[in-house]
Amino acid sequence: MKLVLAPMEGLTDPIMRDVLTSVGSFDWCVTEFIRVTDSVLPDHIYHTYCPELLNGGKTAAGTPVHVQFLGNNPEMLAANAVKVAAMGAPAIDMNFGCPAKTVNRHRGGSVLLDEPEIVYELVKAVRDAVPAHIPVSAKMRLGYMDRNFMMENAHAIEDAGAAWVTVHARTKADGYTPPAFWDQLQPIREALKINVIANGEIWSNADAKQCQLESGCEDLMIGRGAVTTPDLTQCIRQNNDEPLISWNELLGLQIRFLNGSYKKEMNMVGRYKQWLGMMSKHYPEAKALWDEVKRVKPLDEIIEKLKAAQH
Repeated sequence: MKLVLAPMEGLTDPIMRDVLTSVGSFDWCVTEFIRVTDSVLPDHIYHTYCPELLNGGKTAAGTPVHVQFLGNNPEMLAANAVKVAAMGAPAIDMNFGCPAKTVNRHRGGSVLLDEPEIVYELVKAVRDAVPAHIPVSAKMRLGYMDRNFMMENAHAIEDAGAAWVTVHARTKADGYTPPAFWDQLQPIREALKINVIANGEIWSNADAKQCQLESGCEDLMIGRGAVTTPDLTQCIRQNNDEPLISWNELLGLQIRFLNGSYKKEMNMVGRYKQWLGMMSKHYPEAKALWDEVKRVKPLDEIIEKLKAAQH
């Protein structure tokens, strides 16, 4: 069973990847999407999105980080893929799942699912461009406004030479509203020779088992559930419904997050409060801590409160 940390814009950035892979049991993670338009991006852009390229393409914990592209220009996607492969990316993923309006308006992400022939062309351009030993994969939804091209898109990705496809079990129109339609992945898995990884609404070990049952997919990509419950992958691997790490250990992770090397360049306090709010759904201690820090603005003051809470 492969368990993968999902790419989520503004959420699973390098600091969050570092934290979650230090405690979780992920086979690999995927960067936030890197938008490609009409140029080959400079090194510093890649090192911002994926500083792990300076560490052999892995997080500090040793988890490989695949680089994800979003765009609709086959020549430029191919050229950027060649560059990032040379920089040490262990694999390249193509984004056909992003539901954001601004992205879709510029013919990126899930809107391309209405054009399976374009999906094929883009994946094939990247696959043909990079060395054979570097896997190319794609992430898609069930469709854009409907599921009319679901199978065509899955076949297009396979036919273009992708090593696997990850399917978020909702359309763009479904957004992130529950439920995820795991059963819709079964026909895709049965039709394709390449591996299909299931994604969407996996918040617990029970969800993971049910998703595997309904989708027929063994491998799972986990997004918000992994951020909300940082040891979720361990729970799934050990078939355990209760958290395996203590709140005290989680406090250490939160301090690690706030001490992230990019804190001067990012709104770390806002990002941290977002994460703490997500964890408060699962941990009563997070809810109590949220009440304590929600009005605190200085980063150092929050870190001191976390250290004081440790025992």
